Amino acid sequence: MPINYLCYSIWGCLFADPDPRRLLDAPALLAIAAALLLIVAPLALNVAVDMATDEAHADKRYLAGAAGRFGSARALRWAGAEMVAAVVAVLAIGIGWGRWWPLTVAEAIIIAQLMYNLEPARLKRHGLVGSAAFGAASVGLPCLLGYTAVTSAVATPIWPIAAGVAVLSTGRTVWWAIPDYDADTATGVGTPTVRYGQARALVLACAILLAGLLLTGWGLWWRYGVWGLLGVAAHAAFLGLALAQLRPTLRGRPPRAGPMLRRTLPVATLGEVMIAVVPLVA
Repeated sequence: MPINYLCYSIWGCLFADPDPRRLLDAPALLAIAAALLLIVAPLALNVAVDMATDEAHADKRYLAGAAGRFGSARALRWAGAEMVAAVVAVLAIGIGWGRWWPLTVAEAIIIAQLMYNLEPARLKRHGLVGSAAFGAASVGLPCLLGYTAVTSAVATPIWPIAAGVAVLSTGRTVWWAIPDYDADTATGVGTPTVRYGQARALVLACAILLAGLLLTGWGLWWRYGVWGLLGVAAHAAFLGLALAQLRPTLRGRPPRAGPMLRRTLPVATLGEVMIAVVPLVA
């Protein structure tokens, strides 16, 4: 997952300027740091507020144990400090280079993540709305943050790319919650899996993944031509693996978190790396 987070933080910078040396420019470095903080801080927040759910999940009980040892209050303070540091970084971009869109994007990420995790909104309880908020805040918006830090004008093809990767992340969020059915049901977390059942949630996840694949591929093709296919090949393979899980799920054998993490998510990680490679080789 750290590889994924690094990709999300540098995509926008590379889309704005494919010269990797520009990643060392001050605005890009500040944007990358801010994006990383805004990705990992909500994860700490999520673990802190989801201790009861994670304790009821055999494959994710270690998260509750880690949060318990660290302390949920300390985790919340740590997440808050990371968010504040991210805001300081994007403020520096605005003050130093007159680019204020990164601050707006950072604010949108923070609002979406707080609404996803915390009451009274707690969008995680509200089915697909929560998955979409998490997907946009974790992937699509960090991409825009990096892009607007490097250049002020957003090229038209960037919009379908950013939207597409957010939709892909939404589909993976629905998919990743499938093994959580029992724990989420017991603790009243109304994810799509709880609302629709594991098989229907997997079908929904695959449909969303297909939509994200097409949208991302369209934007990459528009921006980079045939090289765009490189950016979606591994994600197409990931969709194939998710579809292959449907028959066992219909037979009462849904995917488990451990094998999903070890065998399937690495394909998505390869896809994220390939998206970063596209602007470098195109």
